[in-house]
Amino acid sequence: MPIIVKSTYSPPRLFSNPHVQSVFPSVFRRVNGVCYRRERIETPDDDFVDLDWSKVGSNRVALVLHGLEGDSGRAYMRGMVRALNRRDWDAAALNFRGCSGECNRALRFYHSGDTRDIQTVLQHIIEQEDYAEIALVGFSLGGNVILKYLGEQGARLNSLVKKAVVFSAPCDLASGALELSRLSNRFYLRRFLRMLRAKIRMKMQLMPGRITDQGYTDIRTFKDFDDRYTSPIYGFAGAEDYWAKGSSKPGIPRITIPTLLVNAADDPFLAKPCYPIDEARASASFFLEIPEHGGHVGFVAFGPGGEYWSEVRAVSFLNEESAGGRQPLSK
Repeated sequence: MPIIVKSTYSPPRLFSNPHVQSVFPSVFRRVNGVCYRRERIETPDDDFVDLDWSKVGSNRVALVLHGLEGDSGRAYMRGMVRALNRRDWDAAALNFRGCSGECNRALRFYHSGDTRDIQTVLQHIIEQEDYAEIALVGFSLGGNVILKYLGEQGARLNSLVKKAVVFSAPCDLASGALELSRLSNRFYLRRFLRMLRAKIRMKMQLMPGRITDQGYTDIRTFKDFDDRYTSPIYGFAGAEDYWAKGSSKPGIPRITIPTLLVNAADDPFLAKPCYPIDEARASASFFLEIPEHGGHVGFVAFGPGGEYWSEVRAVSFLNEESAGGRQPLSK
């Protein structure tokens, strides 16, 4: 029953507010010491994704996935890559389609449950590189993608993929979308919708007549956006169908490798169904940690080396032989 009862995260003074935790890193944090080398990977549908490498000559690599409208340059991505490199891991930071600074060629871009590109990238790494071990690390949307992928693969997962760690993952998309529609979260929602509109406009220039932002001001929620764009582009019946099929939570019981999910109890993006307690209790592989504080992709710390708690926690889990088994568990 791998529920980690006592998290080691304790927020710095004045950082107990979840919104401060969520906003501070993206506005004020700067992460130095990461130098990427970009590789473009062609996808089976004649499109591409960009992978940013940071290698230290290790025989193991972590594939790191960002959140909604993020990219490999975000502070949380660079911080994780730096922490991995410092502890003898190569790192490959995946930019989802359209997030690397160049509009992708296909009408589709990415969504919370689309696992095709992670499969393409993993297969590329396995075939083109020479690693003895691969780990997966994800944040928010990227965390849901990883959990969903692991559940889909189950026992068929390539044996080189050994462990996974994800943070702030909305593993129940419907409740997460509704939570972001609350008045207290409208700041985040408006920002996401504004950024997504910019992506739509880029696609309008690349493929006129196939997509438009006409009437976009009527879109006020993720349901509106997913009904209008995500569902028809990907063949879902509507937002609810997409949320149901894109959520990683139903597949958690099929995860076979040691996997840690860290969702802060005060995460403003997550509702109660995004804390898969029953699934963790029933699993021998899936570990759930719920710190009292941390916000959404926060976990701010001011310790040695400029590392955040989430970075230290992730690499600690990846490096543990028992993959978290020495942590205190629930009764």
